[in-house]
Amino acid sequence: MKSELAYALITPYSLFKSRTGGIISRLLASPELEFVGVRMFVFSDDFIDSYKKLMPDEEMDMNTRDAWNDYLDNHLRRKNFYGMLPRCMLLFFKGKNAIRHIKDNVIGSFTSMPVGNTIRGTFGDMIRDKEGVIHYMEPAVMTGVTREKNTEHLKLFSQYAKRDGGVLTGMIDYESKPETSLVILKPDNFYTPSRKPGNIIDTFSMTGLRIVGAKLFSMTVAQAEEFYGQLKNLFKDTLKSNVSNVVYERLNHSFEFEITRQDADIIAERLAGKNAMFEFRRIVEYMTGIDPKKIREDEKKTASKAHSLALLYEGVDAISKIRSVLGETNPQKAAPGTVRSDFGNDLMRNGAHASDSPENAAREMNIIGMHEDENEDCDITRIIEDYLAVM
Repeated sequence: MKSELAYALITPYSLFKSRTGGIISRLLASPELEFVGVRMFVFSDDFIDSYKKLMPDEEMDMNTRDAWNDYLDNHLRRKNFYGMLPRCMLLFFKGKNAIRHIKDNVIGSFTSMPVGNTIRGTFGDMIRDKEGVIHYMEPAVMTGVTREKNTEHLKLFSQYAKRDGGVLTGMIDYESKPETSLVILKPDNFYTPSRKPGNIIDTFSMTGLRIVGAKLFSMTVAQAEEFYGQLKNLFKDTLKSNVSNVVYERLNHSFEFEITRQDADIIAERLAGKNAMFEFRRIVEYMTGIDPKKIREDEKKTASKAHSLALLYEGVDAISKIRSVLGETNPQKAAPGTVRSDFGNDLMRNGAHASDSPENAAREMNIIGMHEDENEDCDITRIIEDYLAVM
């Protein structure tokens, strides 16, 4: 059986209530599903009208069909029941029988009794009276119920991806001027299917900030060198004492004469630049999966083997709020309950990166292609079109 492309659309209410992390945990923990793409949307009325026409299927009774239509009209349109910006997060997954698996085993169906074994069982609601009339419905996640419906939905997403999706900064009203913070969930979070990325996102939800951008990407060597380039001078100064300590420990008893701390400091001064470049290349290799020394200069713009998830958080004092939840760079020194304390391993594999200033946030967003005109290059359209071309 060929690999299928399935989708999971996290609804506006789920995002508004910061249930995003818990839902993503369930989706990414499934070993049958390969996470291949994500994009934020605020759907136009044209999209909703088209989606409603594709919603009915032969197994859906009239009552349920009416409830779905009411839900789409009252929750996903810009003029909606809650008066909020109806942000949606659309995630894509590949795998054999992915459409049926994600629908039946991960997202699940509505039930009359609350159960926690599926996403809808945990985060969704449906209230029916004795006559079977639906009075309230919140699906938490939407998806294609059959291969045929899924294909129709994918075509629609591709059609509206650039127009209705992308970076949503500046669309939410705040009492004070908001900031945008870039967060990157690092590659080791995606080596194997796990709940870890979702749990990290759930931790960031403690800030009360809103997710206004999402992108699964492979950082190229060229991007990594630009992104982390300013660390070379920082490493030269901050790691000099580490070099001095190693020199002293290795050489102190290697000669018949005494090697002093001052001697070690002098040697460290000569080696600090080489050590800084070594540590810089380690970070580039970790973020890209490629040793920059082993490829040609002209290959750096495309070379990459590692995935990362970039998220944009928007709100008042977003930079400081994200940094406080992120924790110290060294997981061993990070405060309990922070991302790096709970999910980090060492100084490099410390769970996530977050911008440390509005200026750096803008610089970093531009490097990885998450600026406001990001719609010009839509990877979701490419993923869908490539899949449909070989069906």
